[in-house]
Amino acid sequence: MTQLSVNLNKIALLRNSRGRDFPNVVEFAKKFIALGVQGITVHPRQDERHITRQDTYDLAKLLPYGGPIEFNIEGYPSEDFLQLVEQTRPAQCTLVPDAPDQLTSDHGWDVQKHGEQLKAICSRFKAIGIRTSIFLDPSLEQVELIPATGAERIELYTESYAAHFGKHKSDAVWQGYADTAKRAQALGIAVNAGHDLDLQNLPRFLQIPDIKEVSIGHALMVECLEQGIDSVVAQYLKICRESA
Repeated sequence: MTQLSVNLNKIALLRNSRGRDFPNVVEFAKKFIALGVQGITVHPRQDERHITRQDTYDLAKLLPYGGPIEFNIEGYPSEDFLQLVEQTRPAQCTLVPDAPDQLTSDHGWDVQKHGEQLKAICSRFKAIGIRTSIFLDPSLEQVELIPATGAERIELYTESYAAHFGKHKSDAVWQGYADTAKRAQALGIAVNAGHDLDLQNLPRFLQIPDIKEVSIGHALMVECLEQGIDSVVAQYLKICRESA
């Protein structure tokens, strides 16, 4: 069964817009956990425009290493970020090739260019038991290079899938993801997925076998506003339970 990890960035963004600790990020994490999600994700950026370093420390206390709910910290591996991950010790760190001023993640790693950097980080985290996942475009060429980095997982960047969903080339785009996932799994690399997945497009995506985890934030929060948090989380969990 695919695990659902809820990204809390938008909760933090809403809080930061008013300068008060409302809504509280930790309390919303507790709400999602009570509803049955299996993971919590954050993406702390250098400018702290949504999740802050303090949020990350606070969530680490709620989600201790080895606990039943996995904590996933994603972000660009600056030295400050790497130290934050080491200090908070999540179950998983997802490495994302973001520039500091990027609005949101918009591409996966060029593993050929950055392979040695990624290898060093994976080794650093493996030494303290943190699983590393590498954010990746659907590319057979790139996935072939992942085993040499020492990463245990990839996270497929699903914006292209979401953008083409329901359109003329949707099946061909989906197949590219399916082929990349299949090859990763054959190489011993587990597969996560995330970016612009929602209640409409997730069931089709999860026809790809053995997707370990989906990380969903923006769409899920909008759907919660429209339909209510209890209903939305229940729908996502049902889709994940019925996954291939």
